[in-house]
Amino acid sequence: MKPSEVPLEPPPRASRKAHSVVIVNTGDGKGKSTAAFGTALRAVARGWKVCVIQFVKSERWKVGEREIAMRLGVEWWTLGDGFTWDSRDMDRSQAVAREAWRVAREKIESGDYGLVVLDEVTYPMTWGWIPTHEVVSAIRSRPPAVNLIATGRDAPAELTELADTVTEMRNQKHAFDRGVRAIRGIDF
Repeated sequence: MKPSEVPLEPPPRASRKAHSVVIVNTGDGKGKSTAAFGTALRAVARGWKVCVIQFVKSERWKVGEREIAMRLGVEWWTLGDGFTWDSRDMDRSQAVAREAWRVAREKIESGDYGLVVLDEVTYPMTWGWIPTHEVVSAIRSRPPAVNLIATGRDAPAELTELADTVTEMRNQKHAFDRGVRAIRGIDF
């Protein structure tokens, strides 16, 4: 029998029900936020109250996900100041990130949401603008029914260790690398 012919064992059956989970979408590939927003829509379809906090994207960006999510009742906070790495005022960018974290922590601790999405939270964590231990502590001590998704490249080890599910998107090829600009409806 060839190795490719050996039957695979079925995965173990889930044996316990969790009140909530923590999901981290990380890596250098496209789709981290998109996957989180897809899950947010799934949660809305199940009648959950959902909150999204964006740590990098700014109000100047008019993204399709926000438009439809808000129509469906998702509470959406766009608190970043754009491509932070291009900021001309890093002190302001840090303050904006800290304010976004204050709002996020308040939303998590409230217990009012079935799902909280921390979109691109890993960037201010990696840059030291938001203490990783604070984020991990708030997630660990969240109310039992609050599910959480954190997105962004280079997720800190403390965050991935805490998570129940971690998906790493790998970039194999991206249109942008060939000079193709972001497309409304595909990229935003």
